[in-house]
Amino acid sequence: MAPSYKAGLSIVRSRVTEAFSNVGDDMTKPADRYTLISADTHAGGSVRGYKPYLESRWHDDFDAWADAVEERFMKMGGGGKIAVGSDAADDMNRNWDSDRRLKEMHEDGVVAEVIFPNTQPPFAPLASSSLQAPKLTAEDGEQRWAGLRAHNRWLVDFCNDAPGQRAGIVQTFLNDVPGTVQELEWAKEAGLTGGILIPGCPPGSGMVPLYAPGEYEPIWSVCEDLGHVVHTHSGSGVPDFGPYHPTATAMFMLEVRWWAHRPLWALIFEGVFQRHPDLQFVIAEAGSAWVPDTLHELDQFYGRMKYELDSPEYIFGGACVAPLDLKPSEYFARNCHIAASFLRPNEAPMRHEIGLDKLMWGSDYPHRESSYPYTKEHLRLTFEGIDPSEIEQMVTTNAAELYGFDRAVLDPIAAQYGPTVAEVATPISLDDIPADALMCPAFAPENQRAAA
Repeated sequence: MAPSYKAGLSIVRSRVTEAFSNVGDDMTKPADRYTLISADTHAGGSVRGYKPYLESRWHDDFDAWADAVEERFMKMGGGGKIAVGSDAADDMNRNWDSDRRLKEMHEDGVVAEVIFPNTQPPFAPLASSSLQAPKLTAEDGEQRWAGLRAHNRWLVDFCNDAPGQRAGIVQTFLNDVPGTVQELEWAKEAGLTGGILIPGCPPGSGMVPLYAPGEYEPIWSVCEDLGHVVHTHSGSGVPDFGPYHPTATAMFMLEVRWWAHRPLWALIFEGVFQRHPDLQFVIAEAGSAWVPDTLHELDQFYGRMKYELDSPEYIFGGACVAPLDLKPSEYFARNCHIAASFLRPNEAPMRHEIGLDKLMWGSDYPHRESSYPYTKEHLRLTFEGIDPSEIEQMVTTNAAELYGFDRAVLDPIAAQYGPTVAEVATPISLDDIPADALMCPAFAPENQRAAA
């Protein structure tokens, strides 16, 4: 087993001190390089790798589930599916191979990461994504929750493999509020510092919506008390679009971000941020350009519901906003953050309008659309002409402060691997971007500054 988080952090500090104690004065100083913290990466155990983390009473059921998963993958091929023996299948171990992951991320300039789930935890339905809301039925609910807890325990060891460089996010099962509270208390003791991932609870999911008064109050309370950051992520919270392909797929692509944004106003108008002023909430991999217009619209609705007594908004929504002391934009400024994976060049000029202290850069490693292995080119394209102190706030400071990353651990590692300030300040054009980098949306021509 890996050492405890605190013990591991002490070990890595000692190793960093030793490694850099004899380096000459000509070494590039940490101040000359960015300490890249990705606020959005993904990881998970292999199918069989989860078994040691699962309570023994589930082992027989797990073996049957794992057999079915592996049989299905054996039959997959083409159409973007993963076929055993393919390059995509070989690359799956980026999710759990700690040494490979550290090597590749360091080569890409990244020294720390906030980890969302990626692989299927035990007993997940075969067609589901680990980011989707869990299916809520009496038959499989207990198993599904056991599988998510197994992922969380796997994640502790995975984070301890790189002390100080990984903040793991806890998976939850919102239909078991007391169990989720206990899991969050356990996670605090276990040293998971990434916070909590919540599903969006979309219509038709069978889940109680996030805006149901008081339904999830114990969860918000324990998150505030223990400092767990609450997250929603693109891909989570979408409804069932039905068997109407290919149009259903297009509908998903068009709306997937909106469903990730939706918990923001659900939590605002349910009064969660009013009751919990210290609770912190992150919307991940769902863009950032939408923020100013959305906050403006929410403020308008709030104003009419709150003060315009003859308006239909007041008649139908006045009781909702009566307990709220702040405008939605003010709650956002106090409680919210954006994990802007592969921040696009046409979004960077909006950084002050969104809030420079709200934006956290993310690479989305190891997904195909991530900026890896072209993160340095991505940074050069997105942050051209921006003051280095502002870049540092978005790629380092905001995430370090929110998740408690220790710069004394990370800066010496960044002194070896981080991109230099001069390198990021060197302009680059799309013509200089390798063709295989274009899978990342940050390099899409329509997202360049000229189109803003």
